[in-house]
Amino acid sequence: QVQLVESGGGFVQAGGSLRLSCVASGAIASINAMGWYRQAPGKERELVASQRVDGTTNYGDSVFGRFTISKARNTVSLQMNNLKPEDTAVYFCHTKYQEARGWPEVDIWGQGTQVTVSS
Repeated sequence: QVQLVESGGGFVQAGGSLRLSCVASGAIASINAMGWYRQAPGKERELVASQRVDGTTNYGDSVFGRFTISKARNTVSLQMNNLKPEDTAVYFCHTKYQEARGWPEVDIWGQGTQVTVSS
C-alpha cells in the first residue's frame, strides 16, 4: 500500500527556519502532485504549498515569500523561513497519484508533523 513518511517538524523561535520532508513509497506509477497543508487547533485545514509534476506551484497567501516548496519524483520538501507564531500547526503531506497510467487519480495524506513557533 502507498505510504507517506513525514519528517522535520519541531520547535523553533520566531524568525527561525525549519525544513519539512515527505517521502512517498509503494505501488505508484505516477505522482501528479505533492504538497503541504496545515491545521491549527480550532481552524480548518489550509493549503501551505503544492507542486505539480510539471513544476507548477501554488502557495497559500499567508506563507507567500517565506516558504519554498521543492519536489522530486517521490519526495517533496518545504523550506520554511522567517517563521511566525501564526505558523504553529500540524503540517500534513498530501500526494495525488495513479497506480497505473490511465487509472483514476487517488490521493493520500500523511499522519502529520507538529511545527511550533514561539515568540
